[in-house]
Amino acid sequence: MARGKLRIYLGAAPGVGKTYAMLSEAHRRVERGTDCVVAYVEHYGRSRTEVMLHGLEQIPRRELEYRGAAFGEMDVDAVLRRAPAVALVDELAHTNVPGSRNAKRWQDVEELLAAGIDVISTVNIQHLESLGDVVESITGVRQRETVPDEVVRRADQIELVDMSPEALRRRMAHGNIYKPDKVDAALSNYFRPGNLTALRELALLWVADRVDEYLTEYRTEHRVSAIWGSRERIVVGLTGGPEGRTLIRRAARLAEKGAGGEVMAVYIARSDGLTSASPKELAVQRTLVEDLGGTFHHVVGDDIPAALLDFARGVNATQIVLGSSRRKAWQYVFGPGVGATVARESGPDLDVHIVTHEEVAKGRGLPVARGARLGRTRIISGWLVGLAGPAILAVLLNTVDLGLANDMLLFLAVTVAAALLGGLLPALASAAFGSLLLNYYYTPPLHRLTIADPKNIVAIAIFVGVAVSVASVVDLAARRTHQAARLRAESEILSFLAGNVLRGETGLEELLERVRETFAMESAALLERASDVEPWTCAGRAGFGPALERPEDADVDMPIGDHMALALTGRVLPAEDRRVLAAFAAQAVVVLDRRRLQEEADQARALAEGNRIRTALLAAVSHDLRTPLAAIKAAVSSLRSDDVAWSEEDQAELLEGIEEGADRLDHLVGNLLDMSRLQTGTVTPLIREIDLDEVVPMALGGVPEDSVELDIPETLPMAAVDPGLLERSVANLVENAVKYSPPGQRVLVSASAIVDRVEVRVVDRGPGVPDEAKDRIFEPFQRYGDAPRGAGVGLGLAVARGFAEAMGGTLNAEDTPGGGLTMVLSLRAAGSPPEPLPLGESSTEPERQTQC
Repeated sequence: MARGKLRIYLGAAPGVGKTYAMLSEAHRRVERGTDCVVAYVEHYGRSRTEVMLHGLEQIPRRELEYRGAAFGEMDVDAVLRRAPAVALVDELAHTNVPGSRNAKRWQDVEELLAAGIDVISTVNIQHLESLGDVVESITGVRQRETVPDEVVRRADQIELVDMSPEALRRRMAHGNIYKPDKVDAALSNYFRPGNLTALRELALLWVADRVDEYLTEYRTEHRVSAIWGSRERIVVGLTGGPEGRTLIRRAARLAEKGAGGEVMAVYIARSDGLTSASPKELAVQRTLVEDLGGTFHHVVGDDIPAALLDFARGVNATQIVLGSSRRKAWQYVFGPGVGATVARESGPDLDVHIVTHEEVAKGRGLPVARGARLGRTRIISGWLVGLAGPAILAVLLNTVDLGLANDMLLFLAVTVAAALLGGLLPALASAAFGSLLLNYYYTPPLHRLTIADPKNIVAIAIFVGVAVSVASVVDLAARRTHQAARLRAESEILSFLAGNVLRGETGLEELLERVRETFAMESAALLERASDVEPWTCAGRAGFGPALERPEDADVDMPIGDHMALALTGRVLPAEDRRVLAAFAAQAVVVLDRRRLQEEADQARALAEGNRIRTALLAAVSHDLRTPLAAIKAAVSSLRSDDVAWSEEDQAELLEGIEEGADRLDHLVGNLLDMSRLQTGTVTPLIREIDLDEVVPMALGGVPEDSVELDIPETLPMAAVDPGLLERSVANLVENAVKYSPPGQRVLVSASAIVDRVEVRVVDRGPGVPDEAKDRIFEPFQRYGDAPRGAGVGLGLAVARGFAEAMGGTLNAEDTPGGGLTMVLSLRAAGSPPEPLPLGESSTEPERQTQC
């Protein structure tokens, strides 16, 4: 069965019209005859959204009961049985009520997609998991309902539903988003113009990056080489010289002028040794470009201008920034230079900026070496000089008589020129052709291929020998220069690779992308298999080439051991490049092993933490829970015994002991269950607006009446909390405070309002806790000091903090002035924008609870 397609409407904030746009699309599809149903859509009392539901088939929701309240969730089984062509599922990041089929709604959507059902859904930008910290820094609110970025990125279509902050605030003021009693608080807090502008920018940039990925994939698949200036992407050509820092800063300023500008610095290692790069300077420039938000790339290319232009067109760049040449005036006899060549060959779609700097015309620092790999142009030139040069020289010498010795020197000069240009073979051809011309035209008898004077035979033989020797030396020097330059380029690449690995900056995908860039390939993949008969699997991949099932299908196959291979597609790689490729392949295996070891270490830590908790639980069961059970059993056995006639006072004392033991046992088991709920993430608060004086007194039932002093002002604003969780948190805090308070010292429980928060303070006059232990006391199974076994399992404070954070509050410990410890429970005041409201319309929203 083909997998269904996912379409997502993405918004910057609640109220921009995601659900309305989704329902409008559903009506369009129904009009075209598409089988479309509403699997789950929440209108939150918004009349315009509710009207859009009319005329659409709705799947009944599944009713679930949780903590005494009824909730309606999407019925995945009913949708699968109905098997529509398209299902509408609102709020992709929603957390399902405990007891649902899946913990998250996006997991429900994955099941629908796997069943071949197309899904249309909605999500806000602040729900993306990777943006949680950014959104918190902007709004001051941490979003707990998130969806993995990869789930959204895998969507077949992502449509941005955009609205200006001013228009959204007008919709809010008109009551089109929240109820009237919440509008003022929302406008003055979460829905401030600055917050909305920042969130809108986040959404626009995220979608722009996604569109850029689509564009890159499309250009690669269709082999589009022309530059499409969809966004400013600036390539900086670096030589490793000190001017590189100036070029990088200039490029960064250019990028800032255009929205979404991107800087990509590239250093091209040329095999003929034309550049003199300093590894230290390159490292400094790499750090600089990354600090400015750009990326650094290292590419091998024999022709620097061509390699630079190929790289720029490959990344769809719009501008190239180069520095003015450092060559001196006389060095231009070797060619126009990289900058002039790039500007000439760039074409109309690629702008080239030549930036001046302090190193202009100061020289390169090393002599220019031209005797590297002999290209086609040089070889052709060598043959032309080697064959046409002697003929032209013979014509010229026929007009003037310089003597045989001078004639031979001139022919030798032509042979040396052919050797310098074309290497050994053109020089040998020039020597042979020149010796024939010398014999025929200038050695008596003339115009005959014979030599009368034996001395002339020796002279011509010396001429041929010198020509061959010079040609051999020139050719050998060119080969040695080429080898040295290539080794230098390889060492630079390997040094760069080793530096990345030592700094721990290279993941497997990043390393494969570096391989693809370095060797100008379409894709790079690391394949592995368990044995010789098992199929190959892909451990990591970079690029957009065709997926590989076997290493033999690739253009380049680099085996790594018996059951692993590095496969590249794009072109056949020269044999001399395989040495560097082998180093990359070996490093890829190391990176893969390191990643797997890290995963195993994480699993081991999780198992160790689980073992620690299980050990503590066993210890609690073995002693802390057995003690009240033993006391209860002894008291019950005594009451049932016929051997002793118990007085009414004795019976009352035994019954009181049974009751105390049962209460203590109930408290311990309750904490254990609460801790397990927190560990598994199944605590879902039901937020309501209540007065603290309705809940806090109920939390004092487990302590002696005269042990606590209560101070809650009547003018205190209401708090937005879960009453059950708040009662349990305060009860644990008070019980802990009473336990460590000196005899005769009462624990103070007070409350106050600070801005948009309500604080509950539990103050004791006990021994206190040092600063270094204030965070540790909130960890599970922690007893402070020499607390005896049987005084609890050490879960009270951990449960209290967990419940506080689940309600969007905080719990911290402070020193009591004069000695003791103060627990500060900070809660959100009623009327302040609740976390679930601005960060997505979730099950914890007050409007949702009212409807339930």
